[in-house]
Amino acid sequence: MDRHLSAIHALGWYMLGDRGLAEDVAQETFLRFWQAAPRWDADGTATIQSWLRRVATRLCIDERRRKGPIYSDQLPDVADPDGGAVAQMMAGAQSTRIAKALADLPARQRAAITLSYFQHLSQNEGAAALDISAKAYESLLSRAKSTLRAALLPEKESLLS
Repeated sequence: MDRHLSAIHALGWYMLGDRGLAEDVAQETFLRFWQAAPRWDADGTATIQSWLRRVATRLCIDERRRKGPIYSDQLPDVADPDGGAVAQMMAGAQSTRIAKALADLPARQRAAITLSYFQHLSQNEGAAALDISAKAYESLLSRAKSTLRAALLPEKESLLS
């Protein structure tokens, strides 16, 4: 657990955007592993790490589908007093747009983005976490990027005009 907890918690945080929910996902993931450990068969098809990622990813997808209210124990960031007001406003607006575009992604597309860009998994590792083929993972990641690009491009063009 010491070896894998931080990675599983980070996966939950990136996918759900809430520390409390990420802790719940990590706890449920390790509880399921504890229950499955007596039946674990290391036949070479899955490592403990890939099994944990797969379970955590599925739990995150299930949690996102519930669409319940998100309660966070995090306080908002305090703005840097040295930055200019316009620069801070633009940076804040851009961060908000990106966060909203990520949050609006379908659950499996957000999982692919999270695994690839925030967890730094290879294509094969990401595919294993989602329990799909590498080709399907590549396609899912491509659709996620296109969806993000489409969501962010119109707002970028409106800022330029």
